[in-house]
Amino acid sequence: MDASLLSIQPNAPEPLYRQIAGQIRRLVAGGQLRPGDALPSVREVAGLHAINPMTVSRAYSQLEAEGVLLRLRGKGMVVADTAAPPDLGARWALIDPALDALARQARELELPAEDLLARLQHRIQEELP
Repeated sequence: MDASLLSIQPNAPEPLYRQIAGQIRRLVAGGQLRPGDALPSVREVAGLHAINPMTVSRAYSQLEAEGVLLRLRGKGMVVADTAAPPDLGARWALIDPALDALARQARELELPAEDLLARLQHRIQEELP
């Protein structure tokens, strides 16, 4: 995995370690990270994104405790063999909270559903930073 695959937003309300952990969970769930794939080092991620190494370490440790990652002595962190991509229902469960928040915000802003769906489809198809 390339450290630049992570999109860290320092000004977002979600803590940075949760952003990192959530993105790695989704990459595993979506099959982009497979069992045995190596993750970038804590220093590499911290340096590329200009964040504290302890933040990255906390995310990695949390994922290790969940069984998503495995620490290999001398090789760093890899995706655990037990971290096979979940079924479609479990993958939807990972994104449902964001969809709920988006739907609530769209209702509050009185945005037409058709326009929201068109913008979402456009964003899904474009390369985001």
